[in-house]
Amino acid sequence: MEKLDCHSTPRDYANPFVHEVKLTTAQRIRGIILGSILFPLRVTMAAIFFLIMWPLARLRLAGLSEEERSRPVTGWRRWLFHPIILVLSRAVFFSLGFLWVKIKGRRADLKEAPVLAVAPHSGFLDMLVLCPTQLATVVSRSENSSLPVIGALLEFNQSVLVSRKDPESRKKAVAQITERVTSNGYWPQMLMFPEGTTTNGSALIKFKPGAFLAGVPIQPVLLHYPNKLDTVRWTYKGTTWVEALWHTTSQLYTNMTVEFLPVYNPTEEEKQDPNLYADNVQKLMAKALGVPATDYVMEGGVPVSKLGSLSLPMESPARETLSLLRKDGLGASEVEAALGRVIDRCQSGGEDFKATADELAALIGLTETGTAVTICGLYSKDKTVDLRQIYLSVAALSGFVSFKSLLHTAFTLFDREGRGSLGAVELSDLMGALLGVPQHHTAELYAEASSEGQLTERSWFELDLDWRAAGWAESSEMAAVQFVELTLRLAACLWVAGTGQDAGAGC
Repeated sequence: MEKLDCHSTPRDYANPFVHEVKLTTAQRIRGIILGSILFPLRVTMAAIFFLIMWPLARLRLAGLSEEERSRPVTGWRRWLFHPIILVLSRAVFFSLGFLWVKIKGRRADLKEAPVLAVAPHSGFLDMLVLCPTQLATVVSRSENSSLPVIGALLEFNQSVLVSRKDPESRKKAVAQITERVTSNGYWPQMLMFPEGTTTNGSALIKFKPGAFLAGVPIQPVLLHYPNKLDTVRWTYKGTTWVEALWHTTSQLYTNMTVEFLPVYNPTEEEKQDPNLYADNVQKLMAKALGVPATDYVMEGGVPVSKLGSLSLPMESPARETLSLLRKDGLGASEVEAALGRVIDRCQSGGEDFKATADELAALIGLTETGTAVTICGLYSKDKTVDLRQIYLSVAALSGFVSFKSLLHTAFTLFDREGRGSLGAVELSDLMGALLGVPQHHTAELYAEASSEGQLTERSWFELDLDWRAAGWAESSEMAAVQFVELTLRLAACLWVAGTGQDAGAGC
């Protein structure tokens, strides 16, 4: 297991998951004037081209059996429909203001590079890259196949469809991708966005290994938008897709450059290790773009930074919670008292740690239920929240509880049967509560930290740790400690517990 250095902190890169279009007053006025004319005109033109494509895209595979559809389209169905859809696709983007597309470098042919890896992924307008790549085959969410027009175009493209919620669907998609890219030219070239989600382009986030599993040569493709206003990006937070479309169509024109880098041929080591292959291509593309290559990923719909097997939230739910509580009028003493009520509820002996927004508002003493709803949304996708998550993550950040006391409380809260030990699932839940986001890959951490399949409180807390030497003083001083630093130290202490290394080296 990779050793964690407790005294280092994650590199401070700009958050690539946030983007806001910033306009001066003059730009805003100009955008309103031009947008009121260009937006409806351009969107209407794009819609007309889409409607023309819809039946033509369906005709390409019409009348074919399932077996025939599982093979690449050839013959008249290809030479007749492919150029028509290509021209109409370009017309869609032309109507939206992409009057020119500058091409740098040379696109490799199919046998040179079966896969095109495109980055950075900025938004839905990136699909313009399909035009200079001759409508290469893509990978898409299976849910998109039911959308009007889009579903027909995915069928036309013979795209690989995958459901992110279904592990079997992901396995099937991996098998399909591998089959196609190793077909020696039988299937068309594949185009993939290895970041897997959209960013603001300030950094490349960690590449997913899907495009690299087959170990075939890949051509990296860079997308540039050299415009005065950066309007095309649609990210996790900030400008919405509607606003991105409005701002883009409100410009007289939008520039895009597609840059084809030399084909990357993997080494034998990279062929055996898709993650290494993906990381090396990511670094190469980041260097060409002049941006950092990071370990940031989107996990469970939340932006996180990877530290070994742990997922660290880029925007701490606890920090957001404290900010919301302050806005609601709660001072330090009120927050401390609220945490006391939360932990009392958790330790009341019941097995149900869940609370609704109304229950949370009453427990914390909020004047606005809307604040409680927002807090619940920071930790959970449903309408309830695990109170252990609220208490542990907020207490860790606020500094009202000493570090050792906090870890003891965390241990006892998740030791549901009072065995004095945690199982692998319980440790995963505990880490998720401390961090504020679910942890899905803690098996290796548990194996290292446990003894005979159990992680006991005694083995955890009887370590010869010099807490003060490590920088952990009294709770009053912990208020200034960044939440991420606590997590790093906790992870390192678990690593030390499992390996028997000198605690002073990490904790």
